[in-house]
Amino acid sequence: MILEILLALVASLFTATSSVAQRVAAAPAPGELTFSWRLLAFLLKRPIWFLGVVCMIAGFLFQLAALHFGQLTLVQPVIATELLFVFAYLALRSRNRVHFRDWVAAAGMAVGLGGFLFLADPSGGQAGNATTETWLLAALATFGAVALVVGAAFVRYRPGAHANPARKAALLSIAAGTAWGFMAAVIKELSVHVNQGAAAVFTNWSPYALVGGGAVAMYLVTIAFQAGPLAASQPGLTICDPLVASLLGVTIFGDHIRHGPWALAGEAAAAVVLGASVVLLSRSQLIQAPEPVGAAGDGQASGDGTRHEPDGVPGRPLPRPVPAPPGGRLSLRCRQLAFRLRLAVRRRDAPSPG
Repeated sequence: MILEILLALVASLFTATSSVAQRVAAAPAPGELTFSWRLLAFLLKRPIWFLGVVCMIAGFLFQLAALHFGQLTLVQPVIATELLFVFAYLALRSRNRVHFRDWVAAAGMAVGLGGFLFLADPSGGQAGNATTETWLLAALATFGAVALVVGAAFVRYRPGAHANPARKAALLSIAAGTAWGFMAAVIKELSVHVNQGAAAVFTNWSPYALVGGGAVAMYLVTIAFQAGPLAASQPGLTICDPLVASLLGVTIFGDHIRHGPWALAGEAAAAVVLGASVVLLSRSQLIQAPEPVGAAGDGQASGDGTRHEPDGVPGRPLPRPVPAPPGGRLSLRCRQLAFRLRLAVRRRDAPSPG
């Protein structure tokens, strides 16, 4: 168990680095680029986005190794420590902004995760034995839920109103976390065939599903980070990924967890502590950031008139808008011009003296 936990922690470190890098890369993108191919063109011009992609691939490889040795219901909850690494990155950069409640949330997340794994004691389970019908039903249920959540993210409650950026980011991250939870189950299926050679890998359906579904999940993560602040997008991604993966581990692979009355009560309490800590930590001043700008895409003004870049660093004050000319002055100039035109016409038409 120690080996798979260590591999999962390394995978979580890489995915946290990927999250931070992708957020920095996608935050300045104009709002109208959401669900547009031009968003990819925008990201390709930002080198930090490539760092995020490389870290995501490294995280996938370590996750694959962890799932090769351990159960899905054990590995994926450990991946939830991604938010702790995000917090650590930002805490090292801005130590004076770390508050007591941030440390309480971080400790609560670690205690909740450790308590859940200790009480659940995941064991058993066997990948590679699920039928095609089972996988199809799981895929339809998962991505059907993803489509519904994505649609809800763009619902407008009033005609002409725009979707709230924080709400949109939260719903899109839930959709992305759900998709990544299913991808974790696919990775577990793929891990079974790795030791059987390249022929067994490429004649199986799992690598192709991983490429297609992974592209969808990665795109959802990108637009979630672009839609709103990290404080809104990170909780859904952190919680839904291990939750969906654990459910699939039990239903598809037959993973066993303790399900006695006291065990279930303790697991539920640990899960509540974990979820509450994730939400509390995500609302830390370290992780919160201004919402990305729509058309401008290069910063946002806060309530005090200070310009903030997408990573939350204050910069130069925004220029004040030039006030429009008062209506009275403009009307006076128009009347003077009309008077001069009438005077010129009268002088032209007047009879010459003598």
